[in-house]
Amino acid sequence: MNAAAKLTAYGVALALVAGGAWAAGSAVGPFSVEAAGHDTSGAEGAGHGDDHGDAVAGAEQDQPAGLASSRGGYTLTPVDTTLTAGTTDTFSFRITGPDGAAVTAFDVEHDKRMHLIAVRRDTSGFRHVHPEMAADGTWAVQLPVSGAGSYRVFADFKPTGGEAVTLGVDVTAAGQFEPQQYTPSRVAQVDGYEVRLDGELKPGEASPVRLTVSRGGTPVTDLEPYLGAYGHLVALRQGDLAYLHVHPEGTPGDRKTAAGPEVAFVAEVPSAGGYRLFLDFQHGGVVRTAEFTVTTEGIQGQPTPTSAAPSAPVEDGHGEEEGHGHG
Repeated sequence: MNAAAKLTAYGVALALVAGGAWAAGSAVGPFSVEAAGHDTSGAEGAGHGDDHGDAVAGAEQDQPAGLASSRGGYTLTPVDTTLTAGTTDTFSFRITGPDGAAVTAFDVEHDKRMHLIAVRRDTSGFRHVHPEMAADGTWAVQLPVSGAGSYRVFADFKPTGGEAVTLGVDVTAAGQFEPQQYTPSRVAQVDGYEVRLDGELKPGEASPVRLTVSRGGTPVTDLEPYLGAYGHLVALRQGDLAYLHVHPEGTPGDRKTAAGPEVAFVAEVPSAGGYRLFLDFQHGGVVRTAEFTVTTEGIQGQPTPTSAAPSAPVEDGHGEEEGHGHG
């Protein structure tokens, strides 16, 4: 079977796993967050002084984040849409503005001007890295690609003078692959740490959730700030990968937010269904990622993912090992 046929087979298999829902993101309403100081509603579309322009702007606001490569006049354009499985590729891209030129002015959000998330469409191989921008507006980052398949890449940024935007685009890594499936899980084991998720996601409601970190049965009370917080939570709706980047309540040094073991969030999901959650936290100078699979119908018990590769520690900065990446 040639590479194109394999990629087609992968898409069919993943569509079956996801219940055929991945293309229906815009039909289920907005994907929003109730969290301190972070607005992921996206930039408003540029109006044209007529009803059509208003309709386009309204449609953009109703669409969950990350489902489109263009929003509010901004476009995510990869230099190359192919990756090489089993290697660390240099992934390069530009953000173009309403005038079609590369944008070069970005605000610092959570200690970085650009957050890049890459995940295979079966939600395996999650990476959270931070590219560097050249003078011409081209961003580049070393991106480990653990396996073949179709990947969704999200650029999360705030252009200077504009609203926060999350754009998404698909890239592919050719080769033989097998989609992974996940069963509901609220407890993650990561490099000797146990992370527990408490709270229910209720569609259309502000839902408090708590992540509790322990090691060897002992609560971790000295979590370290990572990108200006004690934890970062990314949620992806299974099927279409609608994107939600949540930050915790409180900040390090505010004299009221404890450095663990609990990290609290408030999130609002737009629809019933399954969600994959990825928590980044730092302890002992190493950033780790804990994964969870939840549904809005509520979960009983604590099953673990099937076929899921264990999370691996990643050196803070640019050093990476096989597993989840940060930069």
